[in-house]
Amino acid sequence: MQIIDWIVLFSTLLFIVVYGVVKTRKSSHIDDYILGNKETRWWTVGISVMATQASAITFLSTPGQAFHDGMGFIQFYFGLPLAMVVICFTFIPIYNKLKVYTAYEYLEQRFDLKTRSLAAILFLVQRGLGTGLTIYAPAIILSTILGWNLNLLIVIIGFLVIFYTVSGGTKAVNVTQKQQMFIIFLGMFMAFFVILNLLPSNISFTNALEIAGANNKMNIVDFSLDPNVKYTFWSGIAGGFFLSLAYFGTDQSQVGRYLSGKSDKESQMGLIMNGFLKVPMQFFILLTGVMVFVFFQFHAAPLHFNPNNNNLVQNSSYKKQYHELESELNSLTQEKSSINLLYVDHLNKNINNTASKEKLIEISSKEKALREKAKEIIKKVDHGAETNDKDYVFIYFILNYLPKGLVGLLLAVILSAAMSSSASGLSSLGTTMAIDIYKRNLKVTKSDKHYVNATQFFTLIWGIIAIGFACISSLFENLIQLVNIVGSVFYGTVLGIFLVGFYVKYVKAEAIFWSAIITQSIIFYIFYLDIVSFLWLNFIGAMLTIILSLIIQYLSKKITTNSIV
Repeated sequence: MQIIDWIVLFSTLLFIVVYGVVKTRKSSHIDDYILGNKETRWWTVGISVMATQASAITFLSTPGQAFHDGMGFIQFYFGLPLAMVVICFTFIPIYNKLKVYTAYEYLEQRFDLKTRSLAAILFLVQRGLGTGLTIYAPAIILSTILGWNLNLLIVIIGFLVIFYTVSGGTKAVNVTQKQQMFIIFLGMFMAFFVILNLLPSNISFTNALEIAGANNKMNIVDFSLDPNVKYTFWSGIAGGFFLSLAYFGTDQSQVGRYLSGKSDKESQMGLIMNGFLKVPMQFFILLTGVMVFVFFQFHAAPLHFNPNNNNLVQNSSYKKQYHELESELNSLTQEKSSINLLYVDHLNKNINNTASKEKLIEISSKEKALREKAKEIIKKVDHGAETNDKDYVFIYFILNYLPKGLVGLLLAVILSAAMSSSASGLSSLGTTMAIDIYKRNLKVTKSDKHYVNATQFFTLIWGIIAIGFACISSLFENLIQLVNIVGSVFYGTVLGIFLVGFYVKYVKAEAIFWSAIITQSIIFYIFYLDIVSFLWLNFIGAMLTIILSLIIQYLSKKITTNSIV
C-alpha cells in the first residue's frame, strides 16, 4: 500500500466515527437513544436496513463465491422481497401499535415472560456470535494479506464501533450508515469499472459475460429438487423467505432500524426500498466476482489465494512439488488467454466456436484439478489448515491490481461494512439486554437517564464479548455461508414463535414455550447430522414450532377437559 492509500483509509474511518459522535452526542432520553426519537425518514430506514445486512463478509466473500462457483448464490435472496411485503403489512403495524422498544416485548403481551425471555436469549446468543463474526471476518483476511496483527486489528475495529455506538445509540448507527453505504457503493462501482478497463482492449463487457458463461459462471437459476444442493430456486424462495422473514421481522438488529421510522408508512417504504434494491445489489457484487474470474483468464493468478497456506508450504518438504504445480498453472494461464481471445474472436465473427468452447472447459477443468492438488499438499503440511480460499480472492485482486488511492478506498469499504453491521448488532444486543432482561426484571422504577446508561453499559459489555468471540474464531469454509448458517440454526424457532403469536390465537403460552424448546433441540440435532442444506433449517424450524405448538395446545386442552370431567 502507498501513502495515499493509508491517508484515504484512515481519513474515511476517522470521519465516520467523529461524524457519528458529533451528530448524536445529545441522545440522553430513552426514546431518543433506542428509537432515534422516531424521527427517521424512509430512505434512512432503507439504507440502514441494507447496511446492517451488508457486512464486510458480503464484500469479501461474495465475489470469491462467484469467482469459484458462479452466480448461483443469488438464489439465496429470491425470497427476500416476499418477506419484506409480509413484514410491512403484519409485523410493523403490530410493533408500532404496541409502542415496543424491542420485538420481544410483544411476546410477553401475547404469551408470557418466559417466552419473551427465551426468544430474547436465543437472539442474544446468535447475534453475539454473528457480531463477533462480522468483526472477525475482515480482520482475519486483512491481517493475513497485509501482515497486520490479527487480535490488534480485531480490537481496533471493535472499539471504533463501540465508541460511536455507545455514544449515540440507534441514531448514531443510522446517521453513520448513510455515510458508510455511500463509501461502499462508490468503492464497489469504481472497482467494477477498473476491472473492465483492465481487460484486453478487444474484450467488451458482452464478451466478458460470454467468457464467464462458457466457464459455467452465469448459471443463475437451478430448479433442482435435490435438498442437498445448497443453492436452488426452491431453497431460495422457501428457505430464503423464512430466513429473511425471521431476520428482518424478529432480529432486533433489523427491527430496531425500522422501529425508529417516523410512521408505519416511513418504516414500510424503507423495507420496500430494501426489497427492491437488495437482490440487484447482491447480483452486482456477484457479477464483480465473475468479472474478477474473467480478469484472471488473461492475467496470472496464484495457485492458492490464502498467503498463510502458501507460506506454510514454502517452509515444508513439499515446496518443490508445490512449485511444479505453480509452473503448470503458469503455462495453463498463457494457453487460457490465447483460447479465450480465439473464442471471443469467433463469437464476434459469427464463426462456429464449439471447439474453442470445449477447449476452454477442458482448461478450466485442468486448472481446477491443479488447485485441488495444491489443497491436498496444504493439508499434508497442516491437517488443520483451512484450504477454502474464496474469502481471499477479491482482496488479493484489490491489493495487486487496483491503482493507488483506490486500494485505500476499497479497504475503507471493507472496514466500513464491518463497522456498520457490527454497530447495528451491538446496538440491538445492548437494547435487548437492557429492555428485555434488565428492565423487565428490575422491580423498581428508574429514570430515563438510568436506562440510557444501562443500555450504554450493556452495549459496551456485548462489544467486548463480540471482540472476544472474534479473537477465538477460526476460519470456516466461506464466511458468507457461516454467518447465514449461524442465523439459520436459531432464526426458524424464533420466527415460529412470532408467526404463532400473530396468526394462531388458539395457541397459548405453555404450548408455544415448550414447542420452541423441543424445536430448537431438534434443529441442533439436524444441523449436527448435516441432513439437509442449512437454508432449509429456517423453514423446518418455523414449521416445526407451529405444528408442535398446535399439538401440545390440543393435548393440553384435552387433558384439562378430561380432568374437569
